[in-house]
Order: sequence, then structure tokens, then C-alpha cells
Amino acid sequence: MVDAQKRGKIRSLGVSNYGVQHLEELKAWRETRSEEDRGVLSVGQWELHPWLDRTDIVAWCQREGMAVQAYAPVVRATRMNDPLLSPLTEKYGKAPAQVLIRWSLQMGWTPLPKSVHETRIKENADVFDFELTEEEVKSLQTGQYEPICWDPTAEPI
Repeated sequence: MVDAQKRGKIRSLGVSNYGVQHLEELKAWRETRSEEDRGVLSVGQWELHPWLDRTDIVAWCQREGMAVQAYAPVVRATRMNDPLLSPLTEKYGKAPAQVLIRWSLQMGWTPLPKSVHETRIKENADVFDFELTEEEVKSLQTGQYEPICWDPTAEPI
């Protein structure tokens, strides 16, 4: 991939689902190479949302100057009725997914929501006319890891 980047075939190198240990191993490997042969690691992608915020990985990326992409920022629609979201959806007149996407943006991440429904795609993009307060952002930071059981046979959101 580094060779492809050097030849201009790709612009950015990134990783997905690496743990801090893997990121450190990659960093150590890159440091054994010349600057020309190590490439530029630009982005990392992880499942990130209030119930899985991976603060360890995010902090590592921030220290290293890597952009963070959050996939599944709306938690595969499994938490739309969560009591943490209700006061915010009522206050801002927004859907739970919009609050979660806005939260990701305010965390400094690039959220990657997914949907096959045109109305939801448009709704997911309509998140720039409100901003959560610092306290509201913190109220959604659960710091918990609760595995989400995803049903691949469920209707796409």
C-alpha cells in the first residue's frame, strides 16, 4: 500500500478495527523505514458511538494526527429509544439518529451512517442546524462497552 501511495495510485492510507497494540506495532514498523518508505497513515475507522467510544484508540489517533471515522454511529438503530437520547430528541426536535450523528461530529469524528432509505439518508445529513452543549455531549459518553447483537436478516435501515 505504501508503494501504491508513493506512485500516486492512492492518496490516503488507513486502518480499520486496529487496537492500540496493533497501532503501536504499525508505528514501530513505520519507524524502521525511511520517511519515503513508511507512507502517511491518515485515517482509522472503528465502530464508535456513545456505547462504544473507544477512548483509548481515539486518543492514540489524536496524538498521531490521524482522522477518526466512526462507522455504525447510529448503533444499527438498536438504541433509538434509549433514555439517554429522549431528552435531546425532544429538546432539538431531531430524530435519535440525528442526535447520534451530531454527537459523533462534536467528538471530532467523521460519522459514516448507513441507510438504504432516501428519507433517512436525507435526515442523516440534516445535522448542522443544531449543536449539543458540552454537558449534553458528556451525558452521552457512557464509557461502556455493550456488544450489539446484529441481526443480518433484519430490514436495512
